[in-house]
Amino acid sequence: MGDVFIRHIELLGYEKRFFPSQHYVYMFLVKWNDLSEKVVYRRFTEIYEFHKALKEMFPIESGDINMENRIIPHLPAPKWFDGQRSTQNRQGTLAEYCYTLVNLPHKISRCLHVVNFFKVRHDDMNPVTDSQIKKPEVFLLPKDAKKNPADITGPIVLQTYRAIASYEKSSTSEMALKAGDMVDVVEKGESGWWFCQLKNKRGWVPAAYLEPMDGPDESEEQEPNYAGEQYIVQKSYAAVEEDELTLKEGDTIEVIHKLLDGWWVIRKDETTGYYPSMYLQKAGEANTSMKSELRNRSAPPRRSTIRNAKSIHKQSRKQISQETYRRNSKKYIQSRRNMKENFQKKANVIIEKNELEENKAKAQPAVPPRPSKDLILNSCTESTRRKIL
Repeated sequence: MGDVFIRHIELLGYEKRFFPSQHYVYMFLVKWNDLSEKVVYRRFTEIYEFHKALKEMFPIESGDINMENRIIPHLPAPKWFDGQRSTQNRQGTLAEYCYTLVNLPHKISRCLHVVNFFKVRHDDMNPVTDSQIKKPEVFLLPKDAKKNPADITGPIVLQTYRAIASYEKSSTSEMALKAGDMVDVVEKGESGWWFCQLKNKRGWVPAAYLEPMDGPDESEEQEPNYAGEQYIVQKSYAAVEEDELTLKEGDTIEVIHKLLDGWWVIRKDETTGYYPSMYLQKAGEANTSMKSELRNRSAPPRRSTIRNAKSIHKQSRKQISQETYRRNSKKYIQSRRNMKENFQKKANVIIEKNELEENKAKAQPAVPPRPSKDLILNSCTESTRRKIL
């Protein structure tokens, strides 16, 4: 599956907490390479200690040897007393810091120090509280401040992608592209719609129309998982291409490969094919208004349907054929079936053995021999003897 790393860190806002004493924590939405998203909470003092340790690990990149070589972003030290005003005013700096951090060279952005700091902790899931003290107060960043990097002061380092073909937008929230345009990707959505900026324009763009600059393949794309994750179809879709599946709302399927262009490879019974990820919801997850709104949009186009696509890379993007998915999926299903059959056979043997033990006839006691007449006469009473004789 490869090493774990962070795709994106988004500052959501901060919380004012009152236990064990009044303090402030920042809320971050951390998006991982397996496409999972987790919310973590960190005090600014923790963030600053993390920052200092990172600088010590990479003295050249932190500018300790030569300031001209510095690429690790600056972070001001905590104030002697951090109140709500300083916590709020620091959000722009923190948002800029996180954007820059995840876009640093992989040896920094994907090092264990960064990964471990943003991993979910126990108190992220279950914050320490006291029922006698009032609940934390939440202060969220405005939606525009999170979506539009221009609203945050200071430079932001974003991933640059190239358009492989021209794209005409179909709604006001989208952005038109011309072949060869260089765009900065602000957010990579699981749906296959990426939020990008091009000079002073911003909008959603189909991921299929974009290619990374350093190679044809997406380094963030995970490997297939033939064990599958169970999802529920939230919106029906009729297959257009031969390698797609037609499903109805309410169908239960298994996702075996999550692709960043928003077209996931799924398994229905023993059949595999592509399906729009934006029409799926993980089994057991609650529905949200944001997800419902997303499903009202059309599915993003697939790369195979793009005409006049021109890549700058000599090698084409690696793509697993549907036949390979189908073959490997069948192998996994058969191995899972064999394991179940072997387990059932062992269970049946144990049950049969126990039943045999329970039903096994117990040894009957030996019947004593009939006593002789002389023995009876010698053993009985005088009254009995007179009656016999």
